[in-house]
Amino acid sequence: MKRIIQETEDGSKTIYIEDWDESYHSKHGAVQEAFHVFIKNGFNHFIATKNYIKIIEIGLGTGLNSFITLLEAEKNQKPIQYVGIEKYPVSEEEFQLVNFFEDVFKLYPELEHRRDEFLSYYQHLFYSDWEHWYRISPFFEIRKVKEDFFNLKNINENEFDLVYFDAFGSRVQPELWEKELLEIVDYLTKKSAVFTTYAAKGTIKRGLKDLGYTVQKRPGPPGKREMMVGLKDFPLDE
Repeated sequence: MKRIIQETEDGSKTIYIEDWDESYHSKHGAVQEAFHVFIKNGFNHFIATKNYIKIIEIGLGTGLNSFITLLEAEKNQKPIQYVGIEKYPVSEEEFQLVNFFEDVFKLYPELEHRRDEFLSYYQHLFYSDWEHWYRISPFFEIRKVKEDFFNLKNINENEFDLVYFDAFGSRVQPELWEKELLEIVDYLTKKSAVFTTYAAKGTIKRGLKDLGYTVQKRPGPPGKREMMVGLKDFPLDE
């Protein structure tokens, strides 16, 4: 399938799949969407409550969510283990063309004195070996796994605190938003866990509720009215 690099409204880039009329990130702002959905409504649940967080991302894609999480880990000095699942990894050429380092790093002026260090981390995230744990920074360790989402039980990882669910939209891959995959993902989480996604689809809301999550619709990122967070045996937001 033909993949095209496009600029989004916040100046950051995304990969657009022409055959599907679908992009990896929101056309209204790739970086804004990633920060809003996965940091503000995911990672931030754990800043005051845990010293160690284990995250699984369903749809590693360009690595945008993992890099922002690395920056948050270093900023907050929170140790993170991160597993990114991707069936079709982006190419080296695509990674270089998307290159969202500047767009992300400008959100973290307090880390400017470590700029060269973080540029190196950004490169290492992409070029680190697949299938093996790799320590990128003092507070961030990643394992990238090339696997079909429906085979997640084969990855020999579990006890996740936080799920970043960033699969392609239901219009092009509806099977990824049904209860079967949600059950597989939930199987890998701890008794207490948080699930966050950019979507607000009814099937995923019902599926999460059936699995014991309290589901909250929250304001979405720019260009999207709502998004969804599932809390399983987790303190509810006030």
